[in-house]
Amino acid sequence: MKRHFMMFAAYNQWANNRLYNAAADLTDEEFNRNTGAFFGSMMGTLNHLLVTDRIWMKRFTGEGDAPSALDAIIQKALPALWVARETEDKRIVDWVERLGDADIAGRFSYLTADMRTISQRLAPALDHVFNHQTHHRGQAHMILTVLGRPSLSLDLMYFQRAEEGRAYA
Repeated sequence: MKRHFMMFAAYNQWANNRLYNAAADLTDEEFNRNTGAFFGSMMGTLNHLLVTDRIWMKRFTGEGDAPSALDAIIQKALPALWVARETEDKRIVDWVERLGDADIAGRFSYLTADMRTISQRLAPALDHVFNHQTHHRGQAHMILTVLGRPSLSLDLMYFQRAEEGRAYA
């Protein structure tokens, strides 16, 4: 099971890097343009992904900043947002690598924004975190398409065939 989550942490890092490389070709106006995606623009969508990872990592580890709003803007400019994304992706990869089988099979508890205490198994929560990333990267892909940018291959299979993912295939 640990290998499964190590693959998803590495895939998440790989896919985010590909997405940020594609976003780097956008003008500032395009990066901020509301395209009708759930979080409006590429800037809003990429910030949301970072926000939610920080929230979940705070829940998992008890450490780090956890914004209180899902639409919080951590960074408005792509270069600074990219640095923050890379830092968070490394944090996720390193944390998953330190997990033991008992951790993954175990439970954890956290406080929600509306002050409810939730206790759940770690493995399904990790499934949610990585699935959530994929969901919103799909929206970012749509934003690139709406802006007339080239299609971006983010499928897990492409990662598994890439050098970074061959160890997990």
